[in-house]
Amino acid sequence: MDRRLSVAPMMGCTDRHFRFLLRLLSPNAMLYSEMIVTGALLYGEKEKFLNHSNDAPCSFQLGGSDPKELAMAATLIEQAGYQEVNLNCGCPSDRVQVGGIGACLMAKPELVADCYQAMSSAVGIPVTVKTRIGIDDSNDYQFFKDFVLTLYEAGCRTFIIHARKAILKGLTPKENRDIPPLKYHYVYQVMKELPDATFILNGGIKTLADFVELKPQTDGLMLGRAIYSNPYLLAHLENATFSTALPSQLDILGEYRSYIIRQLDDRVAIKHMIKHLLGYFTGIRGAKQFRRYLSTHMFEDDANISVLDNALEASKVTENIIHGAI
Repeated sequence: MDRRLSVAPMMGCTDRHFRFLLRLLSPNAMLYSEMIVTGALLYGEKEKFLNHSNDAPCSFQLGGSDPKELAMAATLIEQAGYQEVNLNCGCPSDRVQVGGIGACLMAKPELVADCYQAMSSAVGIPVTVKTRIGIDDSNDYQFFKDFVLTLYEAGCRTFIIHARKAILKGLTPKENRDIPPLKYHYVYQVMKELPDATFILNGGIKTLADFVELKPQTDGLMLGRAIYSNPYLLAHLENATFSTALPSQLDILGEYRSYIIRQLDDRVAIKHMIKHLLGYFTGIRGAKQFRRYLSTHMFEDDANISVLDNALEASKVTENIIHGAI
């Protein structure tokens, strides 16, 4: 599986609709679902959470700490046609702290190793781990290396590293994405010490220039919010990684528009698809007007595809792209 370029799991963002758009923009990037806790799959509406189409290669990210439940959930994920299961060991939100999952698991490497082994024994697809470099005051290199080494000895060979520590008390999840300092050198060092494992670097990569600069130094790079705020950036990253021709921004929008219509026929509210287009024209003249129109009208009870069409007409972004206006 080619992991040179991937899009991070993001709560409220990387649902099946956004992944469909991302796959149109990038045929090769590795995509990740939102984190879903094991209980939602085992005891909730599993079809709702597992539903997806045309997003391969795609990893389903799980939140949990019970090896048996994680193994059962991983089996459902494999049966649903995903290409990978990923265990979240990096989310610092209050919600995961209450459950003792996410970044809290960095304090329990042996438990994480048990979870990994249970999951990997239950499925034939890869099981990977996404983690931070530390939590609170446990953030020196030795702590990080020991955590990784425990999982490595349990058989894990693919690690996605958000190269910041997580501060579990005092910072919001948003602040945890920016305030703790980046320590890329932790990732570079562990790569040297475990050369047969794969390490994907995440955190602080915001532009094409950042991506190109960091690309030679790691096994792969993962971007999150930068792509959500400007989805077309992914097409440029795809081009820089795989030499794929840059697709027409308007052609991709046309394909996504057809997808929206199909989803409307299945009684999916348009707001769930339209919200992923708010940043689609970032950098193009009229983008602000396009975003404002969508934001104003997509929540209306009778909203339909005309919301998108009217936003395009009101903002003139189509004409501006054709004429190269920025």
